[in-house]
Amino acid sequence: MPEKNIILTGDRPTGRLHLGHYVGSLKRRVELQDSGKFDAINILIADDQALTDNADNPGKIRDNIIQVVLDYLSVGIDPKKCTICVQSALPALHALTFYYMNLVTTARLSRNPTVKAEIQMRGFADEGLPAGFFAYPVSQAADITAFDANVVPVGEDQLPMIEQAREIVEKFNRTYGETLIMPKAVIPENAIQRRLCGVDGKAKMSKSLGNCIYISDDPKTVKKQVNGKMFTDPQHLQISDPGHLEGNVVFTYLDAFCTDEHFSRYLPDYANLDEMKAHYRRGGLGDGTCKKFLINILEETLQPIRAERAKWEADIDAVYDILREGTARAQEVTNATLARVRKAMRIDYFDDRSIIKEWEALLRK
Repeated sequence: MPEKNIILTGDRPTGRLHLGHYVGSLKRRVELQDSGKFDAINILIADDQALTDNADNPGKIRDNIIQVVLDYLSVGIDPKKCTICVQSALPALHALTFYYMNLVTTARLSRNPTVKAEIQMRGFADEGLPAGFFAYPVSQAADITAFDANVVPVGEDQLPMIEQAREIVEKFNRTYGETLIMPKAVIPENAIQRRLCGVDGKAKMSKSLGNCIYISDDPKTVKKQVNGKMFTDPQHLQISDPGHLEGNVVFTYLDAFCTDEHFSRYLPDYANLDEMKAHYRRGGLGDGTCKKFLINILEETLQPIRAERAKWEADIDAVYDILREGTARAQEVTNATLARVRKAMRIDYFDDRSIIKEWEALLRK
């Protein structure tokens, strides 16, 4: 097979996308689609995988598919350059998952650090673990290989999943011959981009924790989250007090979003963030000023995203067509991979006429 540069990325549709998604993946996806370096960019809405821990509430997943697609389009993901598709509408993924399950032991799955962390976070250890969730890494390997993706942008917490996918590819190719493309994980270079903390300083943004700023939030909500919930320095009681940056969420967000140009527009007392940090450390810079500066920056970032989202919200038929057409293209690609896999395994009984000859020879013995 000729070598191509193909990306697979995506999201579970369990809710609207937030600033952590924007910094960690959405912004980068737009850069990648516009780079001209890739033969194909596939963005998978992983509704099947979302059901592994939401089986009792499929309506939640169904309703959030449109929210996720609107978020994609609002940040600049171009359906003419990317294929946006729905996982559950790609039957080849289900077949590949089943075949790959036979190449993975339960012991290996139980050692996957990402799975172990997710099990603990969701309380499955106490309530009982759904088999579908346990096999999540196998499903992800099916997604990646079905699109022949060799580039998979992920956060650091997903690296064990990609490693397991690579193991599956290696074992399949060793068992059945060179068939599958070996994927490679790509993580953001900037540590903050890898995982933007919640406004309360917790490691992960979560709807249940109420510590998210969604990219579709209105200005009032953004201001409320920053002013009301965002941690600064608890020891910075007076403006004149020296301030600390460690654990100061306002400066974490400034590191993620601020540029030198923002200072000329909103805080001309400083030339760049380093100058602002130095003043905060020595004292004399208030948290209110820092938060107001951050709010201005976030508004500059989110206002065009909101405007673009409003355009698409006014034409849901067009959004539906984008999703339907993208999924149809993805079906062609993933079905071709499934056919190749079945051929390699020699279970394409009705396509490979040599199997009939072998059966005849067997019966003549």
